[in-house]
Amino acid sequence: MPHLVRSTCPYDCPDACGLLVEVEGGRAVAVRGDPEHPFNRGTLCPKMNRYQDTVHSVNRLLRPLERVGPKGSGEFRPISWEAAVERIASTWSQILAKHGGEAILPYSYAGTMGLVQRNAGHAFFHRLGASRLDRTICSPAKDAGWKAVMGDTLAPHPDVALESDLIVLWGINAVATNIHFVDRVKRARAAGAEVWVVDTYETPTAALADRLVLTRPGSDGALALGMMHVMARDGMVDRDFIRGNVQGFEDLEAEILPAYSPERVASLTGLGADVVVALARRFGTARAPFIRLGHGLSRYANGAMTVRTIVCLPAASGAWARPGGGCLSSTSSAQAFDLGEVTREDLLPRATRVVNMNRLGHALTELDPPVMSLYVYASNPAAVAPDQNAVLRGLARPDLFTVVHERFLTDTARFADVVLPATTSLEHHDLYRAYGHYCLQRVAPAIPPQGQAKPNWEVFQLLAAAMGFDDPIFRAEAPELIDRLLATPSPLREGIDLAALSAGRAVELHLPDDARTRWRTPSGRIEILNPRLKEKLPTWIPTYEDQGKLPFRLMTGPSTYSLNSTFMERKDLLRKQKGMRLKMNPDDAAARDLRDGRRVVAFNGLGEATFLLEVTRRAPRGVVVAEGVFWLDHVPGKRNVNVLTSQRLTDEAGGSTFYDNRVDVRGD
Repeated sequence: MPHLVRSTCPYDCPDACGLLVEVEGGRAVAVRGDPEHPFNRGTLCPKMNRYQDTVHSVNRLLRPLERVGPKGSGEFRPISWEAAVERIASTWSQILAKHGGEAILPYSYAGTMGLVQRNAGHAFFHRLGASRLDRTICSPAKDAGWKAVMGDTLAPHPDVALESDLIVLWGINAVATNIHFVDRVKRARAAGAEVWVVDTYETPTAALADRLVLTRPGSDGALALGMMHVMARDGMVDRDFIRGNVQGFEDLEAEILPAYSPERVASLTGLGADVVVALARRFGTARAPFIRLGHGLSRYANGAMTVRTIVCLPAASGAWARPGGGCLSSTSSAQAFDLGEVTREDLLPRATRVVNMNRLGHALTELDPPVMSLYVYASNPAAVAPDQNAVLRGLARPDLFTVVHERFLTDTARFADVVLPATTSLEHHDLYRAYGHYCLQRVAPAIPPQGQAKPNWEVFQLLAAAMGFDDPIFRAEAPELIDRLLATPSPLREGIDLAALSAGRAVELHLPDDARTRWRTPSGRIEILNPRLKEKLPTWIPTYEDQGKLPFRLMTGPSTYSLNSTFMERKDLLRKQKGMRLKMNPDDAAARDLRDGRRVVAFNGLGEATFLLEVTRRAPRGVVVAEGVFWLDHVPGKRNVNVLTSQRLTDEAGGSTFYDNRVDVRGD
């Protein structure tokens, strides 16, 4: 008879949805949302519906493999786990002896968000003395912008938005990336709230909007400054709140805001000056405006400064003091855990070099001394890393020993010397937190590992033993590591229902009563003026491509039916994406005599990619949009969109600049 097991969606999404898995005969036969989960309340996104098709895909990797053909060909033969581990350990021992530990580079990210399995390799590679990876491909600039103003202040609970009278979805395609916050938006709107969507093109989320604001790519910070200029000029800032809670608004008002008149901001954003004024007045007069910030607007040369500037708006308006007001960038659930129990930085024999993951192409082709071995898990850099041509050149090096631990034969796995089969989230233990709400969930395997697949932590235990590491941590099993994480005290976890957590149910962290007005900054105030930064006040700085020579700004947006390069094994979801498409405004298409549905080539100095053209008014003039990151098996040409994205970094925190690129387009 089938039985139900609770689990969690493991993917890189703020929602971290609760799942109910129907299990029969050791197989997951159905997956649906858990109606008792406080955030997703029984619903799932299109990607996680039929998750069992991923788990039991005929294309799952079920045995270790070693390469027999050219790198990239995908030609392998099965080997045993014992042979695979022995080959890895012996090759690494040779590299260590000849080149030292820094010649080995781990590459991983958020293919799983579980606190044990995601961070499973850190202790091992620290003990090995390997190069360290700066894991900054997603949103470190966003985090830096928030911290510049708010420090460690706890972000609001997403349900705060239910009390708002003005919700601003700023730079977030929530329908694709935060679908269960959309439910809160709809409920607030039904209760009378107004909804704005601020973005660079008309995403599916625009259908929620009472007002759609399309800004020039990378100009969001200028819009925020222009709004504060008008709010200060027209008496719509909350002076009482500022006096009691904010450091430096007067300096911003005197030194920065005069330069951001509606007319100047119009020239920077592409909006009319009257629109800037109208937005400022509506925001400034709203009872409790609430901003939900996305990641995309931080992926420019000015990403951290942009977020820093937008985060000042609720402080200027006093929104934080009112029920329903504020700004949600990412929730602060990371403060509930000390991950040092898993990552073990103390095992480093000495400080080793740090390699930014956005510059993997450079690391594999130009770094000196060179990287001689790459170990990839929970990521697919051949598809998702910037400057795809450089990454593929590096992966093709005959002297590079590459190991990939994966569920499917991804673009990266095709270049591996050894491929190890990985479990899915239904096949191992883990502990999940979220970055879009405040729930925790502890999960046990719902089904046995398929074939010979092993979880990340178990593989690193095997490798540690093969390398002769006898540190006690490598003998601890995953449930013990979870127990250690939960045993470390944290105010956010005080009073949670541990019995429910142990039973696999989602439990909520407890935010303190003063969380909304306790500013966890060095000054104890919201720091619009931050004396510790080079730029002490928020301002506007240009993007890399503001004065670029190519005609189109390229937006590499998320798809509703994939997550980065994940879910490309699902034919049903691939069909819904209708191929790798490039959205273009009809006026731009007509000027180039390009027709809807034909093959076109987007190109710049980094490379070129072939797309199917979609002519649509949803793309503004001068902007082209490519949603989703496709495996090379599924592209019309030879490369995906990341052949067009550069290895340049953000203004702070070494983030990616996926949205700060230009291209030209021609017929194929």
